[in-house]
Parts: sequence; structure tokens; C-alpha cells
Amino acid sequence: MQRNNQSLFPTSLLPSQFISNNNNQDDFECTFKIMLIGDSGVGKTCLLVRFKDDTFLSCNFIATVGIDFKNKIVTIDNKKCKLQIWDTAGQERFRSVTHAYYRDAQALLLLYDVTNQSSFDNVRAWLSEIRQYAEEDVVIMLLGNKVDKANRIITKEQGEKLAKQFEVSFMETSAKTGQNVELAFMAVARALISKQMNMTANQNGSKFNLTEYIETNSEQKTWCCNIGS
Repeated sequence: MQRNNQSLFPTSLLPSQFISNNNNQDDFECTFKIMLIGDSGVGKTCLLVRFKDDTFLSCNFIATVGIDFKNKIVTIDNKKCKLQIWDTAGQERFRSVTHAYYRDAQALLLLYDVTNQSSFDNVRAWLSEIRQYAEEDVVIMLLGNKVDKANRIITKEQGEKLAKQFEVSFMETSAKTGQNVELAFMAVARALISKQMNMTANQNGSKFNLTEYIETNSEQKTWCCNIGS
């Protein structure tokens, strides 16, 4: 399947380098880099396409090879922001490629498939990679995807428990129906804006309450921890 965006970037070309060489950021008040990670087949690309184009990819979509990305322009509290969302391959053979992109990411959305036990079991390994390669203050959200399916085997309570154990935010999504997809990205974007504003104000501002924001806006009540600067 032909993609509309560039893919298979060399590891020497990190997201910040690509952006600075190819995009005029003067029209945006902020630019954030968000990375999608997780096992192959958990729905990372479908989640991204749902958020960017509000459509669902058919089941015969070919797995991501290397790195791909899409831009999404959003307006939050009258701030025009560009979200550069990086879609990564989940296969082990591409890990050395994706590792090079961790350091430049400001937020990471870690997905598992609620119908796939191994994808849930591997969340711990993904979190270990995050701790090793990403910045210490990176915003992390754990997403249990494909909740539209009737054959789910991972309960919401299991996802909540794991997220609480690792002190990351959590919610459930469906790329097929669109449930909570926009909310996941917008909540992360708001957290990043809050962090940026607090850094500018020498960290004197109030923290963005991600828990309250999600619980107020999500289609299903969920749990997550607070994220702020």
C-alpha cells in the first residue's frame, strides 16, 4: 500500500532534523513530536489515520516498515499547534531504527491490543525501552486499543492496574469506531502545552490535570495519573 508521507528515514535523520529542514514553523505557536509504539498489529497506524483523516483502514493494510509520520494541525485554547506523529514498526527487526527516534519524542502513546495477550504482556518491555532511550520527562500514555471487538481478553481493570504500576496515564480506544481517539491525542497535546507554558514561566504555573480532563471528556470513564511539568 502506498503511503502519502515519507517512511524508512535513515537513523541518522532524527525528527527534529527533518522538521527543521523541511517545514516552516513560523505559522505555528508550538510543534510537538508524538511517537506511537507497541507490538506489530496493535493498531498504531489505524489509530493515526483515524485521528488524522477520520477514516478506518481496511484489515488488509500492510504493516508499517521502519518509520512513517503524519502532521495534524490542532487549535487548543487559541494556540495553533502542529502535531508531528511518528508511526513506528512493532517488529523486533526494526527496533534499532525506532530507538533512534525515542530521544526526540515529547510524548509516547504505547498501544496494546485488548484481544491479544502477548501485546499486553510486552508492554513492560516497551516501557523498559522508553526508560532507556527516551527523555526522562517524556509524556507517556498507555492505550488499550480495539475495544470495539467482542473477543477481548484484556479487561479495562488490567490495563488500569498496569498503568498505575508504572505511573503512566491510561485509556481505552477504538480506531475502528473512533472511540476516544481524538481525546487521547488532544489530552497529550494539552499536557505538552501545559509543560511548555510552565517551563516558560519557570515552572510557576499550575499542572494540567490529565485525569480530570480525560474523565470529563471520555466516552467511558477511565483512570490515569496526573501529568504536568
